[in-house]
Amino acid sequence: MKPTAIATTDAPAAIGPYSQAVRSGDLVFLSGQIPLDPKTGALVQDTITVETERVLENVAAVLAAAGCTFADVLKTTIYLTDLGDFAAVNEAYGKRFTGTPPARATVQVTALPKGARVEIDAVARVP
Repeated sequence: MKPTAIATTDAPAAIGPYSQAVRSGDLVFLSGQIPLDPKTGALVQDTITVETERVLENVAAVLAAAGCTFADVLKTTIYLTDLGDFAAVNEAYGKRFTGTPPARATVQVTALPKGARVEIDAVARVP
């Protein structure tokens, strides 16, 4: 089966040569989402909690376009520019994964696109 791109206007358009997500079989690989407002394309700059919630809204939109929800997510990676933000990010993240949480890695990075402080990517299985 040929991989197919997933796209939605409810999440920010890709800012480079990549897809918002790609489906292969029953797996969906979501590109990293940063706290961009999908309507304006502007970076949401607020508390790390507000920024993380925007990222998760973007992830939710791409998941929905693929026919998935947070319950279908198998693995995520969280990228932070400051691991000191871990507790606040973890709290916002935990509100979205109310069932069996996915596998996850969290890493600190030097920088993220557009000066974002948090980015999350994911792998999901289409139900």
